[in-house]
Formats: sequence, structure tokens, C-alpha cells
Amino acid sequence: MTPPPYPVIRLLPKTDARAIRHGSPWVFDNELVTDRRTRALAAGTIAVLEDAERTPLGVVAVNPASKIVARMLDRNAGARIDRDWLIARLTRAHALRARLFDSPYYRLVHAEADGLPGVVIDRFGDVAVMQPNAAWADALLPDLAAAVQAVTGVTTVLKNASGRARALEGLDDASAVLAGSAPDGPVPVPMNGATYMADLTGGQKTGLFYDQRPNHAFAARLARGARVLDMFSHVGGFALACLAGGAESALAVDGSQAALGLAAEGAARMDVTARLATRRGDAFDTMEALAAEGERFDVVICDPPAFAPSKPALDKGLRAYERVARLAAGLVAEGGYLGLCSCSHAADLGKFRTACTRGIGRAGRAGALIHTGFAGPDHPLHPHLAESGYLKALFYRL
Repeated sequence: MTPPPYPVIRLLPKTDARAIRHGSPWVFDNELVTDRRTRALAAGTIAVLEDAERTPLGVVAVNPASKIVARMLDRNAGARIDRDWLIARLTRAHALRARLFDSPYYRLVHAEADGLPGVVIDRFGDVAVMQPNAAWADALLPDLAAAVQAVTGVTTVLKNASGRARALEGLDDASAVLAGSAPDGPVPVPMNGATYMADLTGGQKTGLFYDQRPNHAFAARLARGARVLDMFSHVGGFALACLAGGAESALAVDGSQAALGLAAEGAARMDVTARLATRRGDAFDTMEALAAEGERFDVVICDPPAFAPSKPALDKGLRAYERVARLAAGLVAEGGYLGLCSCSHAADLGKFRTACTRGIGRAGRAGALIHTGFAGPDHPLHPHLAESGYLKALFYRL
């Protein structure tokens, strides 16, 4: 077979190729020969990666402007990255989700772990929302959209260009409709017996966070007959799951009135409006105010944004997680439950757990850690990328 007409890039002699041969999917700028020819490659160029002895290691996507200069696409150096290749990768990803879920609401592609580096695709019934966070995917966007339709049968494909990852790749922030037409308003999403309203064009990320699905389910088991506080609630993630699981009441707190409006709309569709209250405000200020008001809850769950999105932000982020734990612990009734979450990949499980446990102690409380949760199986973990296992959820009984 004729090899694909791709340029060749090469590892530096000092770079140990064993990590790449064993599955590591990234090559950094200090590991590669970055001569004038390599630097001149356009972002998104497909190339063949060789070791220093000119042995092919696979086909990669190149972006000379990124710290991650090369992302492994296929370990077969003769692979052609075209629509058929995309369909094959998507078919494999789709088969896993079809086995896991009865309804077409899930993360269809979780980047490197599904063999499509930098690509995130969430499915909402007949709509797929893509975040092409790597230059190669942006360059192949028409083929990628067509492949998603061919594999899943969705009628609408949206491009979501928000987030810092695209900026790091030097990509635009212009979202677009790639196929079909954008939904006319929020889309109802069934999950764990609850109904969530996802804003697929104006909401955060792709419109809904599927990663918390198993942690929502665990919290719902704790919440039967309970009074629940859902801090950093977004569109009612934990609150609605707990109400679906039989909670007596839930208070959803978030800084976005639009997100709380979607939570209320979801509650209305579930016919639990009377059991859901919402409160807009800064989470730290609101927790202090609730404590001053003498409020106590049987279950308190905090799911904040990433306080430590990168290593330079780690120390500050861990202090923020400790403060969340301290304030939240004071709102938990005796014998109640506290759930604390982190989506910061820079704060690994051990560091996050230490910060949370310290915060609980600073609140004058003590408790047992009863459950550690992670993202659902539609967010698979790439074994060579700690970043793909970013989500942690700790549940304590105080």
C-alpha cells in the first residue's frame, strides 16, 4: 500500500521514545526537532512521527504554535486520516455508549481516551455538540460533522468554540451550526430519573455536564426524605437528581440566574416545583449567610468550577477547596452528608482529599469518608493522561 503523503517530523536524540511506544499520546515542543521546516507546518497538519533513528512511530497531528506540538492519531504510520478513518473511530466510541445507555444522552467522544485527541462531543438526542479543541479537528470539521451524522444519525451538529483549550491552540472562538438547525430553546435531557434543561447554544460548555451522572445517582440515594443544599448548582445538577430520588426539598444556589431558571424549568417538567427553591448569589457569601440564618441541611453538595485549572493555580485552588469544605461542613446537620467535588485536573485525588478533610476539621466537624466517585464510563480515562481523569467527588458522613 502506498504510504500517505504526509510530512515527517522527528524526535530529538535525547527524547526517550519508549513512552510514546507504550501509549503516551502527546509530544511536547522540547522533545521534537523543531527546524525551520517543522515550524513552517500549518496548525492541524497531519504528519508521520519518527524516532531519532528514523523508525516510524505513527501518524500525528501537528501544531507548532502549541506546547503540545504533536498529538498521536494512529500508531499505524500508514494510516490515512480521512472521513473513513473518522467514521471508524466514531463507530467504536458509539458502540460503547450504545452498550452503556438506553437513551441517546451521553458524552459520545472524550478526546484522547476515544482516539480523537482534543475532541469532545456530547449527544443530546438528535443533536450533537462538538468542541474541536485541537487544530487538526478544526481543519477537518466538515468531515468530522459528516462522520458524526453517519455514525449516530443525529440531524443537527453544533460547534461550541468556548473554553481556554481552543485559545491555547490558537483557534477562534466562533461557535457555529455545522449541520441541521439549532434547537429553538433549551433541550430536555433525561438522566437519573430527573429532567435537565440544556441550553446547547448559550450555556456552559456543551450545555450540560454528563460527567457527574454516577455521583448524582449516589447523592440521590443519600437524599431520600432529606433536605438538600446544592451549591454551585448550575442547572440543578444534584438538586434535581435528589428530588427525583425522593428528597423532601432542595435549595439550588448559583451565581447565574439563567442557570437557575433552567433548573426551575426542569423541576416544573418533573412536577416537583413545590420542592425546589433557588437562590442566586456568590457561593461563599451564600454559605456564610445560610450559617448566620441558622440553616442546616441533611445533605450538602458543592460542585464548584475548576479552582485549579493548571499547576500554577494549584496552591490557590486547594485553599479555595478547603474554604468550600469548611463553610459547607458547618451547614450539615448532625449525622448528615457532605459531598465535595473537583473538576481540576491539577489537583489530584490525594491533594483534593487532604484539602477537603482539613476544611471539615477547621469547621469543628469530623466524619468518615464513605464514597469516592469519578466521572461516568462515557468519560473514559486515558491511562497515560492524568488530565482525562479530572473529576473527583468525595462524600462524607459528618
